[in-house]
Amino acid sequence: MNRLSIIIPAYNEGRTIHFILDKIKQVTLLDNLEKEIILVNDCSTDSTEEAILSYIAENPLLTIQYVKHQVNKGKGAALHTGIAHATGEIIVIQDADLEYDPAEYNILMKPILDGFADVVYGSRFMGGKPHRILFFWHTIGNKLLTFASNLFSNLNLSDMETCYKMFKSDVIKQLKLHEKRFGFEPEVTAKIARIPAVRIYEVGISYYGRTYEEGKKIGWKDGFRALFCIVKYGLLKF
Repeated sequence: MNRLSIIIPAYNEGRTIHFILDKIKQVTLLDNLEKEIILVNDCSTDSTEEAILSYIAENPLLTIQYVKHQVNKGKGAALHTGIAHATGEIIVIQDADLEYDPAEYNILMKPILDGFADVVYGSRFMGGKPHRILFFWHTIGNKLLTFASNLFSNLNLSDMETCYKMFKSDVIKQLKLHEKRFGFEPEVTAKIARIPAVRIYEVGISYYGRTYEEGKKIGWKDGFRALFCIVKYGLLKF
């Protein structure tokens, strides 16, 4: 293995996207793996494109692919695009905000490099890492969705909805994914769980959550969609 593909879906993150790119740039990966950053602009209406193109011009030594959707399709669709463009042997999902710390890529990657895992989820609810205290009902909703997902998938995850999911490239690329918005998480979990002999691990990560005033986008409607997707992909084998 020689490359980690980092997929970043971006929608109206023009003011802050350079912060996450700076953090990624500072990371030194285990086994001297290269970093490939894939930025998918989901038809942002702010300065996201200008900020990305400026960053690429100022950092010519970074391997960055830039892809732009001509219409807004949703986070899941942006991830589909990123997965299709990824050339690395390992793929990780990274939100464009600052809720997750790229310095922890190596924590997720170690079980894969050691030959134990095909997929690694970064859990916000295990281990001793920092976790910003925010919304009680979001936490309850997350735990209910994770419980429901586990019920259908027969997994024992503690955080199905986590952004930090890392896959061997050949594992994630074999899946036919449909969900274009926040249904991506339960769909990919259900379909990963059905791969014969797949090895799924979970590691503790930090979580620096945002408030809605700070730019958080997911809402209660997305929670209902996630529950629908858990049932849909748990019962329907496609």
